[in-house]
Amino acid sequence: MSGVKSDIEIARAAKMMLIGEVLGKINVPDDPVSFSPMGRHIAKLNFEFIDKLKDKKSNLILVTAITPTPAGEGKTTTSVGLSDGLNKIGKKSIVCLREPSLGPSFGMKGGAAGGGYAQVVPMDQINLHFTGDFHAITSAHNLLSALIDNHIYWGNKLNIDPDNIVWKRVVDLNDRALRSIKINLGKLKNNIPRDDGFDITVASEVMAIFCLSNNLEDLENKIGSITIAYTKDKKPIYAKDLKAQGPMTVLLKEAIRPNVTQTLENNPAIIHGGPFANIAHGCNSIIATKTALKLSEYVVTEAGFGADLGAEKFLDIKCRKAGIQPNCVVLVATIRALKMHGGIEKEDLKKENLDALKKGLPNLEKHINNVKKFGLELVVAINHFITDTDKEVKLIQEYCSKLGVKVSLCTHWSNGGKGTEDLAKNVVEACKKNNKENFKYLYKDETPILKKVETIAKEIYGASGIEFDDKVKEQVNMIEKSGFSKFPVCIAKTQYSFSTDPKLKGAPSGHTLPIREIRLSSGAGFVVVICGSIMTMPGLPRVPAADSIKLNKKGDIEGLF
Repeated sequence: MSGVKSDIEIARAAKMMLIGEVLGKINVPDDPVSFSPMGRHIAKLNFEFIDKLKDKKSNLILVTAITPTPAGEGKTTTSVGLSDGLNKIGKKSIVCLREPSLGPSFGMKGGAAGGGYAQVVPMDQINLHFTGDFHAITSAHNLLSALIDNHIYWGNKLNIDPDNIVWKRVVDLNDRALRSIKINLGKLKNNIPRDDGFDITVASEVMAIFCLSNNLEDLENKIGSITIAYTKDKKPIYAKDLKAQGPMTVLLKEAIRPNVTQTLENNPAIIHGGPFANIAHGCNSIIATKTALKLSEYVVTEAGFGADLGAEKFLDIKCRKAGIQPNCVVLVATIRALKMHGGIEKEDLKKENLDALKKGLPNLEKHINNVKKFGLELVVAINHFITDTDKEVKLIQEYCSKLGVKVSLCTHWSNGGKGTEDLAKNVVEACKKNNKENFKYLYKDETPILKKVETIAKEIYGASGIEFDDKVKEQVNMIEKSGFSKFPVCIAKTQYSFSTDPKLKGAPSGHTLPIREIRLSSGAGFVVVICGSIMTMPGLPRVPAADSIKLNKKGDIEGLF
């Protein structure tokens, strides 16, 4: 495939419109009240404008995917391509995405701005520091960490138990060496040495709060409700007890405003917030989604990783908190990934293999059935690769037809919005058929925490049950006694399997879900359930993406996706 341009080469050649012109397409006035330009091609919307927007009848489309593999699925690419496709067929559409983390950009996964001719631009800025939102979230989080240790140093009036501080530090990089650290080792008389650690910024509760807040006041209130530690007699201590919510909100004042950029086809894109779906709730901000719904007919948004993680959390957490629901779900699949689920190694994916594809199709079917459990309309999008054969495409089409699901072959990577026109038409039809009264959550608020986890494990993962020890039971009891039993649960587990074993492909069943730890996110309003060997601070691979990223002699970035 010599001569094929890289994503960054395609993005660099893009003819971008001035951001004021892009916003004009969705009737945002070109004035200082409506938005603040961040250069020529990026802007932040102002609350003076957002707060005056009226609700309108809009359609929300959730893009999710089959279980990820190293072969790639293209969820973000499909989200961008679909929004361009909707605009192509005359519908006013905005794509709503998450901001990329520096961890994957310099680690293994790469960027998160789409790919080929279905990208949001300027891709290099979006994948790096963008508008500085992640730095603000990191600083706000670590300010709270500093206030905790400072309070202990100056006499510990709140009687914080140094051995029961549950607030870690964060950094937006994959740095496994920081998972467990010892602090306060200097020879100052008031120092109390203790164990601590770092999570990646996208796993921060501040990130979750940022994405689940409706406005600045709501943001400040949620920050104040963060549980930071306990006293020796197990009484919770909150961020507001340290008066931390005020200065933390100040640091987030500009970041909380949604960012607007554009696709390669100059259609508007709102990119805001960025929790991972394997260790957090995996959705962009409520503010961004609700703003987009007031500005367009169709809003295309994504939830991270496979539907068992991202879509479940979008529906059971974000929809609950925001009072919204999708009109349609698009489930992205690739023939390559399905063949990997059928047992084929990555180096053999270029060859036609109908047997492997048949063996992998149960993964697609399981995700289809899972989405249907929420009472939602569904369309399957086959993200086309050049190595796909007609027989392989036909096999998936026939399989979906038997399941009563419409399927579209999409060529947006090479053809942009033109390559998703059929998908766009199927989505419009699905939105028309959607009955909002059919939508339902997987579990009720009143369901006990461990029963919620068991319901997800059995209904979504195909597990036979859950496993946990007395320590987990004690953590759950403390959370429920503290009055947080009605919170939804956010399961942290590997994205590569329905199980907690990343090597177990396809649609396994009968396995158990081992719970390692339960963490309370009292500010964000959910309970994090850490399963298997998943880490909230990832590590870099043997050969990190950073090895290939550099500036050339012209000063342009090379190697960034």
